[in-house]
Amino acid sequence: MLRGSRFWTLGVLCLPALLLCACSDRSDGDANASSQTPPARVSVTTVQPQAVTVYDELPGRVAALRTVEIRPQVNGIIRKTLFEEGSVVTAGTALFQIDPAPFVAEADAAAAVLARAEAELSNATVKFDRSQRLSAQKITSDEAFNNATAALAQAKANVAEARANLARRRLELSNATVRSPISGIIGQSFMSEGGLASASATAPLAVVQQIDQVHVDVRQSSISLEQLQETAPEAGTGDPQALPVFIRTVTGKPYAHAGHILFSDISVDAATGSLGIRIRVPNPDGQLLPGMFVRAVVPREVHRAALMVPQEAVSRNAAGKPELVVIAADRTGERRAVELGPLVDGHYLVTKGLGAGETIVVLGQERVQAGQPLDITPSAVATRRQD
Repeated sequence: MLRGSRFWTLGVLCLPALLLCACSDRSDGDANASSQTPPARVSVTTVQPQAVTVYDELPGRVAALRTVEIRPQVNGIIRKTLFEEGSVVTAGTALFQIDPAPFVAEADAAAAVLARAEAELSNATVKFDRSQRLSAQKITSDEAFNNATAALAQAKANVAEARANLARRRLELSNATVRSPISGIIGQSFMSEGGLASASATAPLAVVQQIDQVHVDVRQSSISLEQLQETAPEAGTGDPQALPVFIRTVTGKPYAHAGHILFSDISVDAATGSLGIRIRVPNPDGQLLPGMFVRAVVPREVHRAALMVPQEAVSRNAAGKPELVVIAADRTGERRAVELGPLVDGHYLVTKGLGAGETIVVLGQERVQAGQPLDITPSAVATRRQD
């Protein structure tokens, strides 16, 4: 009985030591396991300067390069329409024929008046020559010579007046054929045969529009224009108006031909803070029609050495501020606050907080811990194409 009590007492005394040893072994095992944790795997990219143009996409409306309302310059009955509606006409093409008979008669009458005036001039010239000879011989009086001189001058004036009247009548005769002053596409005819054409009418006979080039009118913020004027010279692009402007059609598809800014208004709308911009766009296929709504991609900023980072690389801290994870020399990650500019093609323009040649984490930022080594692999996110 005494021996059993001794064994029991010895077991009780040894139990804490055994438990202490077991705990010590477990702590050592956990420490070894922690020291053997593999580095966090992240994908990275190296930021290099590149040329970037930032654009505003603005709604706009197409206008013809030139629009001419065809109006008659004389009054008369339209005898014939000489064009096909919707066709292409060239400058000088005859479009309407007004009845020329009254103008022919007036031109003939004016020609007859001119012939009579020329005959009177011939007679006055003969009388003047005779009176001049007689006056030199003191055979006739000075009054007779003066009368002959005045008659000759009046005859010359009558001839000049008759010639001017004949030229006017011939001009009216030529205006009886209404022609197009420009080349373009003619629309519908607003007057048919038998209609009365009037030079004082408010409605035109037809409208011709030149659309081999067109204008696109948009409104852009005055702030955007100021940014463009500031950044374009720094980027070495020269005149900001020479930069290309891209057009998207009414269906959102890219238009094949780029335009350029023709001019900007000199006054800003006080209500919206915007100003009008006119863009000239080639339209050889006639795809853009006057009155059509399109979207114009207008330059806003130009940067020669911008730092662009993928949108996926940007995270937000607790305060909602943007930050990037930058790879240090020891292959650890450092969270750094940055300032961002506009988003271009899925990439942010970094304006502050990042240097050229630095490597940033694109995917896996949530696995980065302070001082923890990283397993770095190149990012599969496509690099932004340079302009």
